[in-house]
Amino acid sequence: MKTLPSGLQAHLDSGTTTLAWCWRLTRNDGQVFGFTDHDVSLTFDGTTFQPESGFAASEIRAGSDLSVDSQDAEGVLTSSTITETDILDGRWDNAGVEIWRVNWQDVSQRVLMRRGAIGQVRRGRVQFVAEMRSLSHVLGQTVGRTFQATCDAALGDARCGVNLSAPAFKGSGTVASVVGDRGFTTTDLGSFADGWFALGLVTWSSGANAGRSAEVLSHKLSGALATVTLLEKPVRAISAGDAFTITAGCDKSFATCQEKFANAVNFRGFPHIPGQDTIIRYAAKGDANSGTVL
Repeated sequence: MKTLPSGLQAHLDSGTTTLAWCWRLTRNDGQVFGFTDHDVSLTFDGTTFQPESGFAASEIRAGSDLSVDSQDAEGVLTSSTITETDILDGRWDNAGVEIWRVNWQDVSQRVLMRRGAIGQVRRGRVQFVAEMRSLSHVLGQTVGRTFQATCDAALGDARCGVNLSAPAFKGSGTVASVVGDRGFTTTDLGSFADGWFALGLVTWSSGANAGRSAEVLSHKLSGALATVTLLEKPVRAISAGDAFTITAGCDKSFATCQEKFANAVNFRGFPHIPGQDTIIRYAAKGDANSGTVL
């Protein structure tokens, strides 16, 4: 049960109320946005809640168990606040949400109703619909280690220990030409072996995608010219002259960890764990039972 501020409680007890809903959204990049269903802007806690976005919410679907409570928020795609490009770019994914009930005549009379995060975002031609999930959605996430033959660490993290800033694992350059909608060529990676950056990461330092990163699908070398293909088409187009840095990739196998990164001591997989073929194995004359994959 919530304890309401005395001023808000007195306002509710009066029988005639002037209440509005306010939503504060905090993106993963730290930017904070405020929206309200009132017809004028409201400001509190350093955030201005804007009415111009056409932001409105559905009823809250809640239960007494630990299932995920949800609510849909609908708004208009605008050039200044919530853009289609930012949604496609993933900037609103898992953004933090606070839902406030506010007396718009005196914003000091307010109460935080619930917290959550942005889930699925559906977009149309001129509007978007964002799912707001309660904090209980975190309970549905997998926690703990995964027992598998391949490594479950992220390349370069504390568990892995590989220094991706080392010259052997990091390159930089500029785009010479664009190939299709998710590839480019460059002459700045000629000193690296063919496929060295496959499954790696490109981080753009200039151009329309500056500050964003993308996964690398393949890295092919032809003489001094390298062709890099990204796993997905970037939201903003790649252009000749865009500067980037690129880090080596890892396929999570023990052989790659040992031979490419000399990091077998930190391998976080189980290379000798029985595979699915073990289920259908049968005794056979002359079988060495070496434990290797059939």
